[in-house]
Amino acid sequence: MEIAGQTVTELIPKRQGRLLFTFLVLNRHHDSSREELVDALWADDVPPDADGALSSVLSRLRRAVGLDRVQGRGEIRLLLPADAWIDFEAADEAIHRSESAIAQGRWARAWGPSLVALFTARRGLLRGEDLPWIEPHRRRLDGIHASALECYTASALGLAGGELHVGERTARELIEHAPYRESGYRLLMEILAARGNFAEALRVYEELRTLLREELGATPSPPVQALHVQLLKQADGV
Repeated sequence: MEIAGQTVTELIPKRQGRLLFTFLVLNRHHDSSREELVDALWADDVPPDADGALSSVLSRLRRAVGLDRVQGRGEIRLLLPADAWIDFEAADEAIHRSESAIAQGRWARAWGPSLVALFTARRGLLRGEDLPWIEPHRRRLDGIHASALECYTASALGLAGGELHVGERTARELIEHAPYRESGYRLLMEILAARGNFAEALRVYEELRTLLREELGATPSPPVQALHVQLLKQADGV
């Protein structure tokens, strides 16, 4: 996160400080009680003097980000300037812009926001930590990751030309990241066909069909089946 053009995350000492800072950033629109903060930092491994330990972490955090940023004693809130850049929220906003552009067929406009979301999502959130409050945010970031891969691939397909080879790579990444998300297979099939590789596009369909049958007892959706029929006809005409 940046405040006044300065990256502050690395200034925060020790694990608890970074956990506390992240929690306060993600919950900065309301006050957090000291009990909530203790639970956010230690969950089931609360130290004997939890309130004292929390005060120590808060003191270090205030020195790192500014005394006026972390306000309150019994109820704590992080105050940030209006132009503070928070990557998690930037990714969330960017994926909405990219999805909107894709829906309108505005491929070039979708490309940039999809990359913003993708680069942030790939970094993950507090890797190695398993505190309960982190999980909902991780699930949202995981969804952003998949959507960003889908949007970037769709924009590459729409732009065509030299973007197709990059789109093929992100389509394969989407399939690996979300193997039951049909859009990855559909986009990969379309990109491979656009590159003239109909045999590989048909093989991707068989991969999806086999996965769905063996794992879920299901079949590909009608639009993907229709694409398969179309590709068969195109392959026969080559």
